[in-house]
Amino acid sequence: MSDTGFSTAERDAIYRVIAQRRDVRHFQPSPPLPEEQLQRLLQAAHQGPSVGLMQPWRFMRLSTPAWRDRLAPLVEAERQATAQALGKRAGEFLQLKVEGLRDCAELLAVIVAPDDGTVFGRRTLPREMAWCSAACAVQNLWLAARAENLGLGWVSMFDPAALARLLQLPPGAEPLGLLCLGPVPAFYARPMLEECGWRQRRPLHELLMECPDDGN
Repeated sequence: MSDTGFSTAERDAIYRVIAQRRDVRHFQPSPPLPEEQLQRLLQAAHQGPSVGLMQPWRFMRLSTPAWRDRLAPLVEAERQATAQALGKRAGEFLQLKVEGLRDCAELLAVIVAPDDGTVFGRRTLPREMAWCSAACAVQNLWLAARAENLGLGWVSMFDPAALARLLQLPPGAEPLGLLCLGPVPAFYARPMLEECGWRQRRPLHELLMECPDDGN
């Protein structure tokens, strides 16, 4: 073990990055990120925690405009299906910008790899713990991007089976998201869905509970 204590300023910087992280939809059209910067961000993702050290995340870099052309119809199809499912809020929903596929500097797919047989920590929840571990890697990437003054948007509007076919994933691999990454004209002061009036963040005290101890 080593002494890796942080100063007050370093601690405050971490909390500031967490508080100012945003799910971004509006990007500033830009060239691809410098390779050194992209590798730095992906290394941060790769340092994410994983159950049983299984590291189930896989990242695919989708660099060409042709990939964006292929992926956009999948996202649009799910956008329309979501609008239909929302009923009375369909029109309001369709006014929202839900992705930045064509504008972001980098487009990544994050994949949950096929089960590698890890039992440690996931015997009772095998697939769920793989998905949670991959999500931790995405969160690391999100925070690292914000610290570098870059935006990241997690796009989840797609049919998983259709995206898996398009990406030619091996059996057992599942797409978790499309990640739009790059410079932004400005960061939202609050989460975009709050700014648009779609939904408001609930206060912590409503979500924090204590289990009563009845002595049994």
